[in-house]
Amino acid sequence: MTSQNQKFIELEIAEALQEDVDKGIARIPSHIMDNLSLVSGDIIEIIAKHASVVKVMRALSKDVNKEIIRLDGIARSNISASIGDKIKISPAKIQEAKSVTLSPLQEVRFSDDPKEYFHTKLMHKPLAPNQQTVIDVFGTRLSYIISKTDPKGYVLVTPQTKIVVSDTPYSGDLKATGVTYEDIGGLKNETELIREMVELPMKHPEVFQKLGVGAPKGVLLTGPPGTGKTLLAKAVASETDASFFLIAGPEIMSKYYGESEKHLRDIFTQAEKNAPSIIFIDEIDSIAPKRGEGIDQTEKRIVAQLLTSMDGLKSRGQVVVMAATNRPDDIDEALRRPGRFDREIRINPPDEPGRKEILKIHTRGMPLDKDVNFDEIAYKTIGYTGADIEVLCKEAALKSIKPYFAELKNIQEKVPTQILDKIKVTRQHFLDATKNVEPSAMREVMIQKPHTTWEDVGGLEDVKDKLRELVELPLLRPDLFAKAGIKPSKGVLLTGPSGTGKTLLAKAVANEANANFISVKGPELISKWVGESEKHVREIFKKARQVAPAIIFFDEFDSISKARGMSMSDSTERVVNQLLTELDGIEELEKVVIIAATNRKDLIDPALLRPGRIDSIVDLPVPDKDTREKILQVHTRNMPLDKSVDIKEIVEKTEGWTGADLESICRNAGVVAIKRFYKSSADKSKELKITKDDFDRGLLEVSKSTEKPITVREERHKEHKQENKDKDEKKDKKKA
Repeated sequence: MTSQNQKFIELEIAEALQEDVDKGIARIPSHIMDNLSLVSGDIIEIIAKHASVVKVMRALSKDVNKEIIRLDGIARSNISASIGDKIKISPAKIQEAKSVTLSPLQEVRFSDDPKEYFHTKLMHKPLAPNQQTVIDVFGTRLSYIISKTDPKGYVLVTPQTKIVVSDTPYSGDLKATGVTYEDIGGLKNETELIREMVELPMKHPEVFQKLGVGAPKGVLLTGPPGTGKTLLAKAVASETDASFFLIAGPEIMSKYYGESEKHLRDIFTQAEKNAPSIIFIDEIDSIAPKRGEGIDQTEKRIVAQLLTSMDGLKSRGQVVVMAATNRPDDIDEALRRPGRFDREIRINPPDEPGRKEILKIHTRGMPLDKDVNFDEIAYKTIGYTGADIEVLCKEAALKSIKPYFAELKNIQEKVPTQILDKIKVTRQHFLDATKNVEPSAMREVMIQKPHTTWEDVGGLEDVKDKLRELVELPLLRPDLFAKAGIKPSKGVLLTGPSGTGKTLLAKAVANEANANFISVKGPELISKWVGESEKHVREIFKKARQVAPAIIFFDEFDSISKARGMSMSDSTERVVNQLLTELDGIEELEKVVIIAATNRKDLIDPALLRPGRIDSIVDLPVPDKDTREKILQVHTRNMPLDKSVDIKEIVEKTEGWTGADLESICRNAGVVAIKRFYKSSADKSKELKITKDDFDRGLLEVSKSTEKPITVREERHKEHKQENKDKDEKKDKKKA
């Protein structure tokens, strides 16, 4: 393949770009390309333990003047090299392929001959004999070995190339490349930490020997489910070419005495024999809970055995124990000390760039429409984990197939290519999918992501501006507050009579700020069991921190925040104490804002309303004339109004009415119109119209919420007060 006169340049391997994965592309800086007289699209030879060929492209501006080459996991596997290794590159001599034979690395069955499809996927791709290539078949990655080429050597697939796909799997000792670092999105920092903890000791133990320090023994990965803990462990094992031993917590449990511990010992023994090895314990909290907390003897013995096995590892650095859990506080403390699990890495839900990267990974083989914008989808999927985004992509793909269900049902054999070619996943499919998929970390606390906008809130312009300043701006532009050297407000209290729009405003600001919305109804938090109410509060704030930016909305806030000493219930006071702790405790609230609503501000504990807690109070007044008009315009914008309806006339009749009252008037008017239309439905030529008379009748059926009806109790109290007053006056007359 190589000749004596070839010019070589040595470069360091870096991770490939997402858009280059599985395409046989290498990216190198411009100065290297100029040095080798290369242009984009040329074929280069890459040499480490083995040699292969890839198509070269210019690197992005961030790689200018760097001595690196970006290769994906398949290319790295083909030359037996990994990220950080030095390899040689040079221009390659390549021939046009007459024929290429592919052998699958796994059992694959096709309903029809895939040659034509494979030919399209491999077109203009450089291939090397006895090396691996990946073909994406409708979202599924299939690994194949180039078992034969004609002519022999490096070849390029052309329109004239004959593709032969073998039915029998490859019989050699090669196996399909597992999960690579390119299959993990949004975890750049975490991946780097893992690599320096695991990869470096395995590949270069002499570094630690020189320093005179022991290599790390274990890494504990924590974080919510679906963030990529198990995936990261598999990628490390694949990239290091280490033996991988998986311990699924419940699987090692046995009803026979001593069997569970023996199974654990055997795995550690096998790992040492096959070093370098990675032992991965998934859901470690299920087999190593805290001792002495009502657990049975078997679990205690397993914890003791795990401690002994980790301490007894002789091949330090060559055998690394990785574990994953979403409940780190339930693990026995003895495991979490240095010398066992040396480092704990928290894996949180991805940020916006991370979500974009994950979207690119899960849509590699998707026939995407031109209108699909990953930036937009990443922006709208705040709080989503990697697993949630994977489900979202699947849901979008299913929605793209839905219009063709009827056609597909009638097809008895294979689906015609012309139908498959028509299927496209569009922007709207993704937007519809977001309505069906919600963040998994939020399912316990979030009812629904609000779709209310500022346009849905009639009037209240001053209040809107205030909320933009207090809530929207800190969540969207926290960098401005950092530059100013100040901390944004933690909480906002919305006060005002019932029906003035407190809840509506909270939903609108959550939607406009693109934040997760956690709605908490005050009375639901209170439990008769000691400690349960405070636990609910802690869980809500914990979830909010995980999926930040988030808004926690407390409706009827006065029911859980009564001034201490006023309530006869201890649970209410404990809830207040817990709220105070969460608001300004040791753990900071970052990108989490509290919005509370009440019409009884006087009942709330003053400690909650001091500066640094819920310190911004926004009063919502009863709407004035202009505001009432805007509210009515919002509620009537989709109503088929008759010409007789005059909004300004309704405004004049509703002095002192709240937004909720006005909505009720519109609804009642609509109901009156429907009844009238239903009775005269014999005449189908008529259209449904809502008239002035309908609004007049609707107005009669609604009473002002600001005018409270006097209860019997209040009436008796008033009478009793008057009686006492009369008695006092009689006494004063007698004295006089």
